[in-house]
Amino acid sequence: MYAWEVAEPGPVESGPLRLVEKPVPVPGPDELLVRVGACGVCRTDLHVSEGDLPVRRAWVTPGHEVVGRVAGMGAKVTGHGVGDRVGVAWLRRTDGTCAYCLRGAENLCPGSRYTGWDSDGGYAQYTTVPAAFAHPLPGGLDDIALAPLLCAGIIGHRALLRASLPPGGRLGLYGFGGSAHLCAQVALAQGATVHVLTRDPAARRLALDLGAASAAGAYDAPPEPLDSAILFAPVGDLVPVALRALDRGGILSIAGIHLSDVPPLHYERELFYEKEIRSVTSNTRADAREFLALAEQHRVRATVHPYPMSHAPEALKDLKAGRFDGAAVLVDDGGPWH
Repeated sequence: MYAWEVAEPGPVESGPLRLVEKPVPVPGPDELLVRVGACGVCRTDLHVSEGDLPVRRAWVTPGHEVVGRVAGMGAKVTGHGVGDRVGVAWLRRTDGTCAYCLRGAENLCPGSRYTGWDSDGGYAQYTTVPAAFAHPLPGGLDDIALAPLLCAGIIGHRALLRASLPPGGRLGLYGFGGSAHLCAQVALAQGATVHVLTRDPAARRLALDLGAASAAGAYDAPPEPLDSAILFAPVGDLVPVALRALDRGGILSIAGIHLSDVPPLHYERELFYEKEIRSVTSNTRADAREFLALAEQHRVRATVHPYPMSHAPEALKDLKAGRFDGAAVLVDDGGPWH
Protein backbone atom coordinates (compact mmCIF):
# COMPACT_ATOMS: atom_id res chain seq x y z
CA MET A 1 0.00 0.00 0.00
CA TYR A 2 0.94 3.67 -0.18
CA ALA A 3 1.18 5.85 2.91
CA TRP A 4 2.54 9.18 4.08
CA GLU A 5 4.97 9.17 6.99
CA VAL A 6 6.75 11.83 9.04
CA ALA A 7 10.32 11.37 7.84
CA GLU A 8 11.75 14.15 10.00
CA PRO A 9 9.54 16.51 12.00
CA GLY A 10 9.87 20.11 10.96
CA PRO A 11 7.96 23.01 9.39
CA VAL A 12 5.49 21.71 6.81
CA GLU A 13 7.07 24.07 4.29
CA SER A 14 10.27 21.99 4.56
CA GLY A 15 8.51 18.74 3.59
CA PRO A 16 8.50 16.55 6.72
CA LEU A 17 6.12 14.07 5.07
CA ARG A 18 7.31 11.51 2.55
CA LEU A 19 5.35 9.08 0.45
CA VAL A 20 6.32 5.44 0.93
CA GLU A 21 5.19 2.04 -0.26
CA LYS A 22 4.97 -0.63 2.42
CA PRO A 23 3.04 -3.80 3.26
CA VAL A 24 -0.60 -3.59 4.27
CA PRO A 25 -0.62 -3.78 8.09
CA VAL A 26 -1.63 -7.01 9.78
CA PRO A 27 -4.30 -6.48 12.46
CA GLY A 28 -3.57 -7.79 15.95
CA PRO A 29 -5.83 -10.39 17.54
CA ASP A 30 -8.25 -7.73 18.85
CA GLU A 31 -7.91 -5.32 15.93
CA LEU A 32 -9.67 -4.44 12.69
CA LEU A 33 -7.96 -3.79 9.38
CA VAL A 34 -9.66 -0.75 7.83
CA ARG A 35 -9.56 0.31 4.18
CA VAL A 36 -9.42 4.10 4.39
CA GLY A 37 -12.08 5.99 2.46
CA ALA A 38 -11.50 9.46 3.89
CA CYS A 39 -9.33 11.01 6.59
CA GLY A 40 -9.84 14.44 8.09
CA VAL A 41 -6.91 16.82 8.45
CA CYS A 42 -6.56 17.87 12.09
CA ARG A 43 -4.30 20.50 13.62
CA THR A 44 -2.85 17.71 15.76
CA ASP A 45 -1.52 16.16 12.52
CA LEU A 46 0.28 19.44 11.97
CA HIS A 47 1.73 19.32 15.49
CA VAL A 48 2.94 15.73 14.92
CA SER A 49 4.46 16.62 11.54
CA GLU A 50 6.18 19.76 12.76
CA GLY A 51 7.46 18.29 16.02
CA ASP A 52 5.35 20.38 18.41
CA LEU A 53 4.40 17.01 19.90
CA PRO A 54 7.38 14.79 20.78
CA VAL A 55 8.02 11.79 18.54
CA ARG A 56 6.33 8.71 19.97
CA ARG A 57 6.87 6.48 16.92
CA ALA A 58 9.53 7.11 14.30
CA TRP A 59 8.20 7.53 10.74
CA VAL A 60 4.61 7.53 11.94
CA THR A 61 1.73 7.91 9.50
CA PRO A 62 -0.50 10.77 10.74
CA GLY A 63 -4.29 10.90 10.62
CA HIS A 64 -6.97 10.11 13.18
CA GLU A 65 -10.27 11.17 11.63
CA VAL A 66 -10.68 8.04 9.55
CA VAL A 67 -13.81 6.70 7.88
CA GLY A 68 -13.39 3.36 6.17
CA ARG A 69 -14.57 -0.19 5.69
CA VAL A 70 -13.50 -3.25 7.60
CA ALA A 71 -11.19 -5.27 5.34
CA GLY A 72 -10.10 -7.90 7.85
CA MET A 73 -9.86 -8.63 11.56
CA GLY A 74 -7.95 -10.51 14.22
CA ALA A 75 -9.00 -13.87 15.59
CA LYS A 76 -10.47 -12.46 18.83
CA VAL A 77 -12.75 -9.90 17.18
CA THR A 78 -16.50 -10.41 17.32
CA GLY A 79 -19.39 -8.17 16.34
CA HIS A 80 -17.82 -6.83 13.14
CA GLY A 81 -17.98 -7.99 9.56
CA VAL A 82 -15.97 -7.31 6.42
CA GLY A 83 -17.49 -4.30 4.68
CA ASP A 84 -18.81 -2.62 7.83
CA ARG A 85 -18.25 1.14 7.89
CA VAL A 86 -16.39 2.29 11.00
CA GLY A 87 -14.69 5.39 12.34
CA VAL A 88 -11.15 5.53 13.71
CA ALA A 89 -10.46 8.41 16.11
CA TRP A 90 -7.58 9.85 18.16
CA LEU A 91 -7.94 7.65 21.27
CA ARG A 92 -6.69 4.23 20.15
CA ARG A 93 -6.25 2.21 23.31
CA THR A 94 -6.25 2.45 27.11
CA ASP A 95 -5.16 -0.05 29.74
CA GLY A 96 -8.69 -0.39 31.15
CA THR A 97 -7.37 -1.15 34.63
CA CYS A 98 -5.95 2.10 36.03
CA ALA A 99 -7.82 4.29 38.50
CA TYR A 100 -8.78 6.73 35.74
CA CYS A 101 -10.25 4.06 33.48
CA LEU A 102 -12.14 2.51 36.39
CA ARG A 103 -13.78 5.82 37.29
CA GLY A 104 -14.84 6.56 33.70
CA ALA A 105 -12.00 8.95 32.85
CA GLU A 106 -10.19 6.81 30.29
CA ASN A 107 -9.02 9.98 28.53
CA LEU A 108 -6.59 10.45 31.46
CA CYS A 109 -5.21 6.89 31.33
CA PRO A 110 -1.38 7.01 31.67
CA GLY A 111 -1.22 4.01 29.34
CA SER A 112 -3.35 5.57 26.62
CA ARG A 113 -2.22 5.32 23.00
CA TYR A 114 -3.19 7.48 20.06
CA THR A 115 -3.85 7.00 16.36
CA GLY A 116 -1.40 8.84 14.15
CA TRP A 117 1.02 9.43 17.03
CA ASP A 118 1.73 6.11 18.75
CA SER A 119 0.45 4.01 15.84
CA ASP A 120 0.08 4.59 12.12
CA GLY A 121 -3.03 6.49 11.16
CA GLY A 122 -5.15 7.32 8.17
CA TYR A 123 -2.89 9.17 5.72
CA ALA A 124 -2.68 5.80 4.01
CA GLN A 125 -4.73 3.26 2.11
CA TYR A 126 -5.11 1.00 5.17
CA THR A 127 -4.87 1.37 8.92
CA THR A 128 -5.70 -0.73 11.97
CA VAL A 129 -7.71 -0.04 15.12
CA PRO A 130 -8.59 -2.08 18.21
CA ALA A 131 -12.16 -3.23 17.62
CA ALA A 132 -13.24 -1.86 21.01
CA PHE A 133 -12.16 1.63 19.90
CA ALA A 134 -13.75 1.58 16.43
CA HIS A 135 -16.83 3.79 16.28
CA PRO A 136 -20.12 2.84 14.65
CA LEU A 137 -21.20 5.71 12.41
CA PRO A 138 -24.58 7.31 11.75
CA GLY A 139 -26.14 6.82 8.35
CA GLY A 140 -27.14 9.55 5.97
CA LEU A 141 -23.69 11.12 5.60
CA ASP A 142 -20.90 10.19 3.23
CA ASP A 143 -17.34 9.43 4.29
CA ILE A 144 -16.10 12.95 3.59
CA ALA A 145 -18.81 14.59 5.71
CA LEU A 146 -18.27 12.16 8.58
CA ALA A 147 -14.48 12.33 8.86
CA PRO A 148 -14.15 15.68 10.70
CA LEU A 149 -16.71 14.59 13.27
CA LEU A 150 -14.27 11.94 14.55
CA CYS A 151 -11.86 14.35 16.20
CA ALA A 152 -12.82 17.95 15.52
CA GLY A 153 -16.40 17.19 16.49
CA ILE A 154 -15.67 14.94 19.45
CA ILE A 155 -13.03 17.22 20.97
CA GLY A 156 -15.23 20.27 20.43
CA HIS A 157 -17.99 18.46 22.28
CA ARG A 158 -15.74 17.60 25.22
CA ALA A 159 -14.44 21.18 25.30
CA LEU A 160 -18.04 22.38 25.47
CA LEU A 161 -18.76 20.00 28.34
CA ARG A 162 -15.64 21.22 30.17
CA ALA A 163 -16.79 24.83 29.70
CA SER A 164 -19.95 24.11 31.75
CA LEU A 165 -22.07 26.49 29.71
CA PRO A 166 -25.35 27.18 31.57
CA PRO A 167 -28.63 26.66 29.69
CA GLY A 168 -29.16 29.55 27.30
CA GLY A 169 -25.71 30.87 28.17
CA ARG A 170 -23.31 33.17 26.32
CA LEU A 171 -20.42 31.26 24.73
CA GLY A 172 -17.28 32.69 23.18
CA LEU A 173 -15.27 30.66 20.67
CA TYR A 174 -11.68 31.78 20.06
CA GLY A 175 -10.58 30.42 16.71
CA PHE A 176 -13.11 29.03 14.26
CA GLY A 177 -11.67 26.10 12.36
CA GLY A 178 -12.70 22.48 12.02
CA SER A 179 -13.53 21.87 15.66
CA ALA A 180 -15.09 25.21 16.58
CA HIS A 181 -17.53 25.32 13.68
CA LEU A 182 -18.93 21.93 14.75
CA CYS A 183 -19.03 22.87 18.43
CA ALA A 184 -20.90 26.05 17.54
CA GLN A 185 -23.66 24.09 15.82
CA VAL A 186 -24.24 21.92 18.89
CA ALA A 187 -24.21 24.93 21.23
CA LEU A 188 -26.63 26.86 19.03
CA ALA A 189 -28.96 23.85 18.78
CA GLN A 190 -28.98 23.70 22.58
CA GLY A 191 -30.04 27.35 22.87
CA ALA A 192 -26.72 29.15 23.47
CA THR A 193 -25.80 32.60 22.24
CA VAL A 194 -22.49 32.21 20.43
CA HIS A 195 -19.86 34.90 19.85
CA VAL A 196 -16.91 34.03 17.59
CA LEU A 197 -13.50 35.68 17.87
CA THR A 198 -11.07 34.79 15.07
CA ARG A 199 -8.50 36.43 12.82
CA ASP A 200 -9.88 34.87 9.61
CA PRO A 201 -12.50 36.90 7.70
CA ALA A 202 -13.79 33.78 5.90
CA ALA A 203 -14.24 32.01 9.24
CA ARG A 204 -16.12 35.02 10.60
CA ARG A 205 -18.49 34.88 7.62
CA LEU A 206 -19.02 31.14 8.18
CA ALA A 207 -19.75 31.78 11.87
CA LEU A 208 -22.46 34.30 11.03
CA ASP A 209 -23.91 31.99 8.37
CA LEU A 210 -24.18 29.24 11.00
CA GLY A 211 -26.06 31.52 13.37
CA ALA A 212 -23.46 33.16 15.61
CA ALA A 213 -24.67 36.36 17.25
CA SER A 214 -21.41 38.13 16.44
CA ALA A 215 -18.03 37.52 14.82
CA ALA A 216 -15.01 39.72 15.43
CA GLY A 217 -11.22 39.66 15.56
CA ALA A 218 -9.44 37.27 17.91
CA TYR A 219 -8.24 40.06 20.23
CA ASP A 220 -11.49 42.04 20.16
CA ALA A 221 -13.91 42.14 23.07
CA PRO A 222 -17.23 40.34 22.55
CA PRO A 223 -20.35 42.54 22.70
CA GLU A 224 -21.39 41.11 26.08
CA PRO A 225 -19.71 39.27 28.98
CA LEU A 226 -19.37 35.52 28.42
CA ASP A 227 -20.57 32.75 30.70
CA SER A 228 -18.08 30.35 29.09
CA ALA A 229 -15.38 30.45 26.45
CA ILE A 230 -13.44 27.85 24.52
CA LEU A 231 -9.97 28.50 23.15
CA PHE A 232 -9.48 26.50 19.95
CA ALA A 233 -6.60 28.53 18.53
CA PRO A 234 -3.25 27.19 19.86
CA VAL A 235 -2.23 30.70 20.89
CA GLY A 236 -1.29 31.24 24.54
CA ASP A 237 -1.55 35.02 24.15
CA LEU A 238 -5.31 34.62 23.86
CA VAL A 239 -5.71 33.10 27.33
CA PRO A 240 -5.72 36.45 29.19
CA VAL A 241 -7.86 37.97 26.41
CA ALA A 242 -10.50 35.27 26.84
CA LEU A 243 -10.37 35.48 30.64
CA ARG A 244 -11.03 39.22 30.53
CA ALA A 245 -14.09 38.54 28.36
CA LEU A 246 -15.64 36.21 30.94
CA ASP A 247 -18.37 37.30 33.31
CA ARG A 248 -18.00 36.56 37.03
CA GLY A 249 -17.79 32.82 37.63
CA GLY A 250 -17.05 32.18 33.95
CA ILE A 251 -15.01 29.22 32.70
CA LEU A 252 -12.38 29.11 29.95
CA SER A 253 -11.91 25.69 28.37
CA ILE A 254 -8.69 25.16 26.37
CA ALA A 255 -9.33 22.61 23.64
CA GLY A 256 -5.93 22.07 22.02
CA ILE A 257 -3.34 19.39 22.69
CA HIS A 258 -0.63 22.04 22.13
CA LEU A 259 -0.57 25.69 23.18
CA SER A 260 2.12 28.33 22.83
CA ASP A 261 3.35 29.89 26.06
CA VAL A 262 0.79 31.72 28.15
CA PRO A 263 1.87 35.21 29.27
CA PRO A 264 1.72 36.19 32.95
CA LEU A 265 -1.85 36.63 34.18
CA HIS A 266 -3.05 39.63 36.17
CA TYR A 267 -4.99 38.20 39.08
CA GLU A 268 -7.56 40.98 39.53
CA ARG A 269 -8.27 41.55 35.81
CA GLU A 270 -8.23 37.94 34.63
CA LEU A 271 -8.76 35.46 37.46
CA PHE A 272 -10.61 37.15 40.30
CA TYR A 273 -14.37 36.66 40.78
CA GLU A 274 -13.97 32.89 40.61
CA LYS A 275 -13.08 32.59 36.96
CA GLU A 276 -11.61 29.22 36.00
CA ILE A 277 -9.27 27.74 33.39
CA ARG A 278 -9.83 24.10 32.39
CA SER A 279 -7.77 22.04 30.00
CA VAL A 280 -9.16 19.35 27.71
CA THR A 281 -7.34 16.04 27.34
CA SER A 282 -8.44 13.75 24.53
CA ASN A 283 -11.90 12.21 24.96
CA THR A 284 -13.62 9.11 26.20
CA ARG A 285 -15.49 6.68 23.98
CA ALA A 286 -18.64 7.81 25.78
CA ASP A 287 -17.93 11.37 24.61
CA ALA A 288 -17.68 10.09 21.05
CA ARG A 289 -20.95 8.17 21.22
CA GLU A 290 -22.74 11.14 22.77
CA PHE A 291 -21.45 13.59 20.19
CA LEU A 292 -22.21 11.37 17.19
CA ALA A 293 -25.77 10.99 18.49
CA LEU A 294 -26.09 14.76 18.92
CA ALA A 295 -24.65 15.35 15.46
CA GLU A 296 -27.28 13.09 13.97
CA GLN A 297 -30.08 14.60 16.09
CA HIS A 298 -29.19 18.22 15.33
CA ARG A 299 -27.96 17.65 11.76
CA VAL A 300 -24.50 18.97 12.54
CA ARG A 301 -22.62 19.36 9.27
CA ALA A 302 -18.96 20.01 8.66
CA THR A 303 -17.92 22.56 6.06
CA VAL A 304 -15.46 20.37 4.17
CA HIS A 305 -12.72 20.94 1.61
CA PRO A 306 -11.69 17.64 -0.03
CA TYR A 307 -8.08 17.06 -1.05
CA PRO A 308 -6.75 13.99 -2.86
CA MET A 309 -4.72 11.80 -0.49
CA SER A 310 -1.78 12.50 -2.78
CA HIS A 311 -1.99 16.17 -1.69
CA ALA A 312 -1.69 15.60 2.06
CA PRO A 313 1.33 17.93 2.45
CA GLU A 314 -0.56 20.72 0.66
CA ALA A 315 -3.57 20.24 2.93
CA LEU A 316 -1.37 20.65 6.01
CA LYS A 317 0.27 23.75 4.54
CA ASP A 318 -3.14 25.26 3.81
CA LEU A 319 -4.32 24.42 7.34
CA LYS A 320 -1.31 26.15 8.84
CA ALA A 321 -1.79 29.21 6.64
CA GLY A 322 -5.54 29.41 7.33
CA ARG A 323 -6.43 29.12 3.64
CA PHE A 324 -9.79 27.44 4.23
CA ASP A 325 -12.69 27.65 6.62
CA GLY A 326 -14.15 24.52 8.17
CA ALA A 327 -12.14 21.31 7.71
CA ALA A 328 -9.96 19.65 5.08
CA VAL A 329 -10.51 15.98 4.28
CA LEU A 330 -8.15 13.67 2.41
CA VAL A 331 -9.85 11.30 -0.02
CA ASP A 332 -8.14 8.19 -1.38
CA ASP A 333 -7.49 8.82 -5.05
CA GLY A 334 -6.76 5.23 -5.83
CA GLY A 335 -2.98 5.03 -5.67
CA PRO A 336 -0.30 4.78 -6.70
CA TRP A 337 -0.31 8.42 -5.74
CA HIS A 338 1.40 11.02 -7.83
